[in-house]
Amino acid sequence: MMIRGGYTNYGQDIGILMLDTKFPRIPGDIGNAKTYPGINVRYKLVKGAEAPKIMGKAPAEEVLQPFISAAQELEAEGVKAITTSCGFLAAYQRILADAVNVPVFTSALMLAPLIHTMINKNKKIGIFTERAWNMTEEHFNQVGWSSKNIPVAVSGMLEGSKFPALFIDNGIEEDFDELEKCMAEITRRHMKEHPDTGAIIFECTNFGPWSRLVQDISRVPVFGINQLLEYLASCVDICNYIK
Repeated sequence: MMIRGGYTNYGQDIGILMLDTKFPRIPGDIGNAKTYPGINVRYKLVKGAEAPKIMGKAPAEEVLQPFISAAQELEAEGVKAITTSCGFLAAYQRILADAVNVPVFTSALMLAPLIHTMINKNKKIGIFTERAWNMTEEHFNQVGWSSKNIPVAVSGMLEGSKFPALFIDNGIEEDFDELEKCMAEITRRHMKEHPDTGAIIFECTNFGPWSRLVQDISRVPVFGINQLLEYLASCVDICNYIK
């Protein structure tokens, strides 16, 4: 039996393209490696990639090229699949996937067609994001579907909420209980406005720590990047050093 090399490090099958942030990332957040017990992830910081730029406030080319370069670096370092720390990068799904030769899954929004097939056709999929006004049909189209065919209802944090003040404005600290109140508020408001919701997708990768809370309040299944990462990790968990 021959063993095969070619890389410096091994066993980190999932590469994660990270925004340039300083806010806290607790277990459940994609940026905390303890979120994935039993899965070894490899982080790659994309310098200068700040949340407001990803949400469409800067020219696409200014944002895109550093992500392409970072994805190619991760592939060269031996990862078997690549994801990102911001669901708004769905807008670059096709471009990033075409830039490398390993699977790329930019956003939990990719789950919408699967979820739509699983739930009652008369039910909507709730999409939770920090700033709903930045979420467009283009984000859906770039990951392979349209709100013309899949009924969705997008809900965001209230303007002035402490949640985006921390995670979008790149703060240093915030009271955990206050963040939990923000998550409870968006869930209760969404379910009141859209009682026909059959499932919820977290566009935002910072929502993960509150998945159970949202499930308990909404009483519907909740999906996010964590579930997608765990699934993809099982698909690429191959013995890559035996020829």
